[in-house]
Amino acid sequence: MAEALGNPMIRMPGSAKKGEIIEVRSLIMNPMTTGLAKDKKTGKLIPAHFIQTVTVTFNDKPLLDIDWSTAVSANPYLAFKMRAEESGTLQMVWKDNSNGSWTATSKITVS
Repeated sequence: MAEALGNPMIRMPGSAKKGEIIEVRSLIMNPMTTGLAKDKKTGKLIPAHFIQTVTVTFNDKPLLDIDWSTAVSANPYLAFKMRAEESGTLQMVWKDNSNGSWTATSKITVS
């Protein structure tokens, strides 16, 4: 499979006022194949390959734990809102069913 994998991206404001609600947006490249589709050239089943978990922490404290399955589209996009209470680092970790793992971080300064 010649598709790019990984390359996680996080987009969020670099600064916010204390108590402000901010939006965090993320994207990761993954085919999210189910294992049920056939390769058009060979007729063989394309193996399942999908993101199983997404873990989000802020300053090393758990924020979100997400379980995904094959029902999520390719190159999944995830957006959520959070209240900016303190400056720090948001970290997201994506893990797939093939033991792949990708991590991205983004920092915010709260005033």
